[in-house]
Amino acid sequence: MRIPAHSVCTAIRDDIVSGVFERGSRLAEEQLARRYGVSRVPVREALRTLESEGFVVTRRHAGACVAEPTEQEAADLLEIRLLLEPLGAARAAQRRTEAHLKVLRGLVRLGQERARRGQGEDLRSLGNWFHETLAQSCGSPGLTALLTQLRHKIAWMYVVEHPAAPVESWAEHGAIVDAVARGDAGRARALTALHAERAAGAHRLRRTVRVRTSQHSVNTASGRN
Repeated sequence: MRIPAHSVCTAIRDDIVSGVFERGSRLAEEQLARRYGVSRVPVREALRTLESEGFVVTRRHAGACVAEPTEQEAADLLEIRLLLEPLGAARAAQRRTEAHLKVLRGLVRLGQERARRGQGEDLRSLGNWFHETLAQSCGSPGLTALLTQLRHKIAWMYVVEHPAAPVESWAEHGAIVDAVARGDAGRARALTALHAERAAGAHRLRRTVRVRTSQHSVNTASGRN
């Protein structure tokens, strides 16, 4: 495939998250350049960026390899999410634009409709879009980048089960948007914290991914996404 040079980092990250490149596997610049139809220069730059994000590590005698996170590192991601997403929602209540609100309200309407119909696969993509838009609404490029990176890494390490009560879950989304629209930062933060805490229980480590402990490798238990 041939992609723009500036999109190489996104393409490699997506392939890591989706499991095309397994944990611990070597990422040879020449092979990646052929895969994406670019020179080795953007590949090298992309690998440096992905190393800074924690998706790639450089090993002696092997070069760039896909990282192998520990179980503790995986657990830490969910804890970090519990801290950052409420902060993002509080900032969104203070800095969101009318354009952000329009998209958020539209997503809530669609989500509530799909939830009543039991259209689970649609809900997953809508939920991702909702949280991405909420992160963009916070008015802080740095925080938005952190939240985006966090979502990518959680998707890499975890399978997220469908909510047991999707109608209630989308009602929570709606309440968060109402608080953001009113500029109520405290309520937006509290509602998002509660929502993130409930959602954490639906995350299961991926079975097909090797996750290291401090002593040895283990197979984690979960199904496919």
